[in-house]
Amino acid sequence: MLFAPKEKGQGLVEYALILVLVAVVVIVILALLGPAIGQIFSNVVTSV
Repeated sequence: MLFAPKEKGQGLVEYALILVLVAVVVIVILALLGPAIGQIFSNVVTSV
């Protein structure tokens, strides 16, 4: 028991990693689809 690892903050670290992963996925999707979505909005504004 002298060398037992401390697992107190392990849950918080796991939640933080999941949050970072979701953020990276959202940023990649927006970077890929951003220009296409902007073009759709431009077309809508132009037609109105």
